[in-house]
Amino acid sequence: MHVAVYITTRNAKEARKIGSILLHERLAACINIIPEIESMYWWNNSVEQHGESLLVAKTKKELVKKIIKVVKENGSYSMPCVNALQIVKGNPDYLKWIGQETRQNKKMR
Repeated sequence: MHVAVYITTRNAKEARKIGSILLHERLAACINIIPEIESMYWWNNSVEQHGESLLVAKTKKELVKKIIKVVKENGSYSMPCVNALQIVKGNPDYLKWIGQETRQNKKMR
C-alpha cells in the first residue's frame, strides 16, 4: 500500500534537511515542500499560531515507522506531526514508480 506522509516542520530549511535524508535513505520516492503554512493548535492549554513548513513524502506504508524515527531524530519538535494518509487510487505508473524507488534493499537505517 502506498501512502503520502504529512509532516510539519519549523521552517523550510528543516523540511529540506529531513526530505533529503528520506530520499537518500530510500524511505521516500518523492518529497514535496510547501515552505510557508500557517498553523493554529492547542499547546500547553493555550491556542498557538505561527508559521511552519509542510513536507509531504510519497512512500510505502511499511516505511512509515522509519520515517517517524528520522523526523524525531532530525527535526526540532518534541512531538512532531507525522501522519500517513493512504493513497486509495492513483496513476498506476506513478504508484509503481514509488514502489521501485522505495525498496527495502536500499540503504536504510
